[in-house]
Amino acid sequence: MNQIKHLRLNMPSKLTGAELAEKAEIAPGYLSELENNKDKNPTQAVMERIAKALDSTVPEVFYPPEEKSKELSS
Repeated sequence: MNQIKHLRLNMPSKLTGAELAEKAEIAPGYLSELENNKDKNPTQAVMERIAKALDSTVPEVFYPPEEKSKELSS
């Protein structure tokens, strides 16, 4: 599961995609693309807004440890 979606669904408030998109000030369709790995190159500003909306950090959301280890072994 995508880290954005994982964090969103595991928040105490369990935000919907539309709620997260509103908090992050991005279009719901764009959030869906990010959650479904259709866009792997969001801007730094978008990453920061999503991380803040998830009460997290950019590295925790976009560069989780398991992903880094996969990249190193490739």
